[in-house]
Parts: sequence; C-alpha cells; structure tokens
Amino acid sequence: MTDPIVIVSAARTPIGGLLGDFSSLAAHQLGAIAIKAAVARAGVPGDAVNEVLMGNCLMAGQGQAPARQAAL
Repeated sequence: MTDPIVIVSAARTPIGGLLGDFSSLAAHQLGAIAIKAAVARAGVPGDAVNEVLMGNCLMAGQGQAPARQAAL
C-alpha cells in the first residue's frame, strides 16, 4: 500500500444523560452530525474519506455498525 494514512480531523458529540436531551437521536444520527463537522473543518471532500472510527458507550438498541450508518 503506497497511500499514506492521514487523520485530518476529529469531532465529538455532546455528553448527555440517560433519557436526557439527546434521547430522541440514535447514535448514528449524532455521529453523522459529528462526521459532517469533522469533514467540513478539515476542508476535504466527503468522498475522500475512506474509513470512519466512532466510539459508542451504550450499543443496546442501536443496530449494526453505527459508525458505518453515520458515515453513509
């Protein structure tokens, strides 16, 4: 592989409590907002992003692969 691996930006979502202000949003919805902000801040086109890493502390009921869902 000749392409370098580059981390161009990061973003985080706000911290909320269980059943709090963000309870109506799924993890992938919050993740999508953070990804859009990170890509905009980096100034790169969205189609240049090859991989997304996302942490989620409470996976129950979030479906499969929330990072992939958020990136789509």
